Amino acid sequence: MSIQQRIEEAKESGKFLRGDPITGDRYYSKEFAQKEWDGVFARTWQIGGMAAQLAKPGSTMTQNIGAESILMTSDEDGTIRAFYNVCPHRGNRLVADDGKCGVKRMVCAYHSWTFSLDGVVRHVRDAEDYPQGNPIGKMKLKEIRCESLGGLVWFNMDPNAPSLRDYLGVVADQLEAYQTANWTRVNWMTGLVECNWKIIHDNFNEAYHILSLHRELGTFIDDAYQNTEFELYKNGHNVMKMKGHLPSANSRVNVVQAPLDAILREWDLDPAAFEGRVRDTRVALQQQKRALGPARGHKHYEGVSDAQLTDYHHFTIFPNTTLTMASDFFQVLRPLPHPSDPEKCLFDHWVMMPPVEGRDEVDTPTGKRKYEPAPHETFLHGEASIGFVADQDLSVAVAQQLGLHSRGYQDAYLSGQEDRVRRLHEVINDYIAGRR
Repeated sequence: MSIQQRIEEAKESGKFLRGDPITGDRYYSKEFAQKEWDGVFARTWQIGGMAAQLAKPGSTMTQNIGAESILMTSDEDGTIRAFYNVCPHRGNRLVADDGKCGVKRMVCAYHSWTFSLDGVVRHVRDAEDYPQGNPIGKMKLKEIRCESLGGLVWFNMDPNAPSLRDYLGVVADQLEAYQTANWTRVNWMTGLVECNWKIIHDNFNEAYHILSLHRELGTFIDDAYQNTEFELYKNGHNVMKMKGHLPSANSRVNVVQAPLDAILREWDLDPAAFEGRVRDTRVALQQQKRALGPARGHKHYEGVSDAQLTDYHHFTIFPNTTLTMASDFFQVLRPLPHPSDPEKCLFDHWVMMPPVEGRDEVDTPTGKRKYEPAPHETFLHGEASIGFVADQDLSVAVAQQLGLHSRGYQDAYLSGQEDRVRRLHEVINDYIAGRR
């Protein structure tokens, strides 16, 4: 069966939305947040980090989610594992620092219990003084599911969860076409935002807001919903495919504008040649990238379709991850639940770029960056930019969080192009109720 046949088989069809209300308390109730944690986050696959962080034996990295910290390790033979980042002796957080290499043992700072990278206890002081038995070689860190795909390491706290590939379904096949296993994370940012995680993820489940918040994108992305493809899959994931490298169908401009003019020049095309036929730029760039890309070091172009060479495919992976895929970069946009306050969240923005010979600097949503693994930047929302488009999205998040407390709000009144928002909440309800 071809990938397109599998996609068609995976799609929802007919009237699949029930119309479950999206009430305000879902965004501020601690009781509902606990139900989400137990029924959703404790059972679904999450990205833990870049596989490159664990490429060298003896590497460790951590990822916080809610009140949990997940520890991932790469042992001497390169096996990657994930554990709860807690010492089983007295509950101390085991690894405090992220991103270590060349580690042979992990030592708890409290009582010096020592663990090998496979999580097994290898040394304790006064080992004979344990009435229940010497723990060395017997006790170990609590291991959880861990798999890699697309250059990313994923984890799942549910021992009965499906494999990552089964969980992602046809999304996995589509992601792998981009050949991102060796791409570099050039932006790694986390902001603390005063809104519930779903406010941000609702936003990534629709493009209805683009003409209000991101009007400048219309110079090189077709933001008309009539020309956008929405695919909602039975497994709860979805994708929005937006045509790129051409002006919006809503635009009446007959000349190529920035930044599309610079993109055309980069690929040896004259922007002035498209005066009066500005929507021809997309196909022209597809042809030029296909012809010139491999010789310029873009080896990964061979795996993508012509549409993927120019368009933006936004995969929203249940429950909280958006992967914005393009042929020359991809982004992870992910709100994570706050450890204790449902009216706050942590918002991750990563930008990954492919290896191209001679590349030492790249353009990102936060300006020019060196082509090298980025350090982790953390800050409060508003203290620094998390990317110009993301800044615009977050500009309304806090006001919406306040508004959802109002007696004047009872349920979202959604357009057809916002079906993915309702779908997100219905799948959350299904997980909480045990229907999935």
